Amino acid sequence: MAVFDFNNTPGEENKAICTYETFASDEPEATADKPIMILDNKAGALKHHLSGMFTNPIKRTTFEIKEDKEVACVDILKIDSRFTALLKWLGENHINVRLSGENREGGYRVYKIREMAFGNGRSKLSAEDGFLQFMIERLLSSNAPVEGELDEDDDSEEDGDDMKLTSLQSIVDFMNCAGRTLPDNIRLWARRNLAVAKSGEVSPEERRHAQRALSIMMNIKWRHNYFEAIDPDEARRILDEELYGMEKVKQRIIETIIQINRTHTLPAYGILLAGPAGTGKSQIAYAVARILKLPWTTLDMSSINDPEQLTGSSRIYSNAKPGIIMEAFSQAGESNLVFIINELDKANSGKGNGNPADVLLTLLDNLGFTDNYMECMIPTFGVYPIATANDKSKISAPILSRFAVIDIPDYTDEEKKVIFNRYVLKKVLRRIGLREDECIITDEAVRLAVSKYSGTSGIRNLEQSAEHIVANALYQIEVNHVKSVTFTAEMVDELLG
Repeated sequence: MAVFDFNNTPGEENKAICTYETFASDEPEATADKPIMILDNKAGALKHHLSGMFTNPIKRTTFEIKEDKEVACVDILKIDSRFTALLKWLGENHINVRLSGENREGGYRVYKIREMAFGNGRSKLSAEDGFLQFMIERLLSSNAPVEGELDEDDDSEEDGDDMKLTSLQSIVDFMNCAGRTLPDNIRLWARRNLAVAKSGEVSPEERRHAQRALSIMMNIKWRHNYFEAIDPDEARRILDEELYGMEKVKQRIIETIIQINRTHTLPAYGILLAGPAGTGKSQIAYAVARILKLPWTTLDMSSINDPEQLTGSSRIYSNAKPGIIMEAFSQAGESNLVFIINELDKANSGKGNGNPADVLLTLLDNLGFTDNYMECMIPTFGVYPIATANDKSKISAPILSRFAVIDIPDYTDEEKKVIFNRYVLKKVLRRIGLREDECIITDEAVRLAVSKYSGTSGIRNLEQSAEHIVANALYQIEVNHVKSVTFTAEMVDELLG
């Protein structure tokens, strides 16, 4: 077995004897079949619940069971590699825990670890108030770490009691427990910022910025770039539910899904939805995010005229803050997400401080994005960009080359009639709170409503017309006490003017 020095003290007598083997797992939950660790049960069947603590790492890697003032030690045989740093932290800080497990051939399979706030009085403050459960959930949602040596941890402490990783203590504990489930560059960055946050040789402002940056970074789940397969039939159902027609558009999206299923990674290119206003480009983007089962955020390029809005401001300023892109990671709480970039054709409207469009290039290349406030390269391999544009000819060639372009055609009047009946009217009825039999619109009335906007692109005007008609029906039901209203073409013509 390997030998690890957990105390940073020379000498063979201070080295921990590692009795366990690690195994890689990306399972999102722990069960007896998919345990966190396996304990030796050769001495006899262990109870369903075991109370005690992991031994100080200068001993063998065992769990000390404390029952009725009796102490028994059992060796740890195997452990999920995501949890090795957590086990070490629990042992070093003498934190009482209760294990839940099941006896199987080959050992006692632990699937739950819960804290017990009694006993030694030495438990760190952040170990209470649910920190351990928070930590276990984060580790289960992370990926197996890359093989490597165990970390040398910082033993210094600061007061704090916030489980949400805002206090220095909770951040220190999280860093120690997370180990190599964090990307290497972020682990090194975190250590440097932690040193600044604790330093008495820098200004309070610098310490505050360092702690804020640490809190943002540590509260994000940094995932690997492996994506589970997506059901193409379910993807098609979602597209049909959201969109009428557009078979070529749906086919292109399904092709993207099939590609993800084959490679288990996101495509090298994002999607650019280009077409007239009101044709449902944003709706398609949200549908794709729903299919990918990823959180999404929007960047409205028409309102961004300074690159610093995207990249954040330097910490040399007292009011410094991260940029919109970093804030999106923070709000999503994880590194895999969909960026919906609205009105990409308006991304060139910088005002003297540089071009916001140039900043997008680093995000679109998936090579990593640097935020000025965070002062760290943020992994972006889990970012999938979906952009919309009314006029793709206004998009620069370098940006356009980063997308697979899908042209969204405008609807014919006949298609608008079907969309009005199948989608728009039903959506407005739900929004206003009427049943379909309370507001009936004849085919002639629908045709007239559509004809009023035959010279405009998209269906936004049509949806506003439906809102007007349904609101009038609600008025007549509430004020005139009728049970239902049937709109003829003449009524619609008078109502819409």
